[in-house]
Amino acid sequence: MRNEILSAIEKNSRIDLKELAVLLDKSEVDVINEISAMESEGIICGYHTLINWDKTSKDKVTALIEVRVTPQRGQGFDKIAERIYNYPEVNSVYLISGGYDLLVTIEGKTLKEVSTFVSYKLSALEYVLSTATHFILKKYKDHGTVFAEKHEDYREVVS
Repeated sequence: MRNEILSAIEKNSRIDLKELAVLLDKSEVDVINEISAMESEGIICGYHTLINWDKTSKDKVTALIEVRVTPQRGQGFDKIAERIYNYPEVNSVYLISGGYDLLVTIEGKTLKEVSTFVSYKLSALEYVLSTATHFILKKYKDHGTVFAEKHEDYREVVS
C-alpha cells in the first residue's frame, strides 16, 4: 500500500484522502495512518507546489552548479555538502557521478546575485576545487509537468 500511496501523492499532493482510499480500495483511516507513519519515518519529507515562475511578475534566476570537492577524511562528501546546503540560497544538493562531485541548485533575483554567491561563498569554501555554473533559461518540463504551451497551427491546409 505504501508505494501506491507514494505514487499517488507524488503526482498530486492535494488529493483528497477519501478519494485516495477509494482509488486504493483501502479504508480512509488506514490511508491516513500510513501517511502519518511515513511522515514520522521521514519517507514523506514535505509537500511542495510546482509553480511556473515565468508566468508571474517575480524575478527569479535558477542555476545548476557542478562542484568538484576534496572529500574529507572519515566524512567523505557529507560535511562539505552540509556546509553548502545550509546556505539559504541553496535549494538542493546532490552527490553525483561523473567529472564533478556535487550538483547544487540555487535561486536568486538576478544573474549577478547568483554569480556573487558562487564566487564569494561557494567557490571560497575550503575543499571546493572548482565549479561550473549553468543558468536555467527556460523550463520545458519539471517534476513530470510540461511547462511548454502547445501552439495551434492556424495555417490553412493546401493540397
